[in-house]
Amino acid sequence: MGHDFETLVERHRREIQVHCYRMLGSLADAEDLTQETFLRAWKARDAFEGRASVRTWLYRIATNACLDVLARRPRRVLPDQLGPAGEPAGPITAADLPWLEPYPDRLLEGAGPDDAVVERETIELAYLAAVQYLPPRQRATLILRDVLGWPAKETASLLETSVASANSALQRARATLRERLPARRAEWTVGDPTAEETALLKRFIAAYQDGDPAAVARLLREDAQAVMPPYSLWFDSRASIIRALSLSMDPASPHCIGRFRMQPVRANRQPAVAGYLRRPGKHEHHWFGVTLLTIEDGLITGMAAFESATAAAWDLPETWPAGHGDGGPAGKMQ
Repeated sequence: MGHDFETLVERHRREIQVHCYRMLGSLADAEDLTQETFLRAWKARDAFEGRASVRTWLYRIATNACLDVLARRPRRVLPDQLGPAGEPAGPITAADLPWLEPYPDRLLEGAGPDDAVVERETIELAYLAAVQYLPPRQRATLILRDVLGWPAKETASLLETSVASANSALQRARATLRERLPARRAEWTVGDPTAEETALLKRFIAAYQDGDPAAVARLLREDAQAVMPPYSLWFDSRASIIRALSLSMDPASPHCIGRFRMQPVRANRQPAVAGYLRRPGKHEHHWFGVTLLTIEDGLITGMAAFESATAAAWDLPETWPAGHGDGGPAGKMQ
């Protein structure tokens, strides 16, 4: 039974992790809850009667495991959800908050039997941020119905409620998403990289590696926004972003953080860059984090820099290898 059980459930591991990520907004939590799901499934294996598919059974267990976690944890956030934008004024202090986390596209490969599991509209950062506003049971209802395509009766059964109550929760969840999602979201560049996006990323990386705020400015729309978890400070204009970069990139500035090396990656079905930073007085570039970009009409309208993102999640080294120049530690786009 042990070997048969492993064969039955392991094929669903990746999509269960994606489901847990949508529910929780954290890659680390999703990994933990996937393990918890498989542990609960193993303990309950003798009670599985086969009236539903193994896949449906695992989704039931995973959803309930996530609801248990959400019952005792606050929602995950991004800085622009906490207060008004600010202005750069030198060093900033990290805030100990439950931050939303990015999800590497490489983990979406083979995540499910159909495209709905990893459809870009339901994995991109804006969607995840909006979903976090939903109470846990509304969140579960929305994901089960609108992302996974579960019927109302099956969703109500999982949540141990009536079909009418489940439908009501779904309507409230959809209304909240309409309020929280950006109005022009459909115009963003997402999905597979285009030639234009690839060229823009090259220019973005060159501007950062050259420490050239003016070159970065030419790539940003005037109303571009930038968030930088774990810092609550965020910027809501190209001018503010460039003022901050002028402080952090200028070697003569007391607030200079050093020089970057970057390579293109993918996260949440969006263009992104993995960054390595050589701090003043140091000789090596060490892992800094991942920055997700929102692109609209050939310009960057959003930057979300996650210092908490780990190199291991993107299968990258902790230090920029000697001899790789500007080509990236992996030498390829992920």
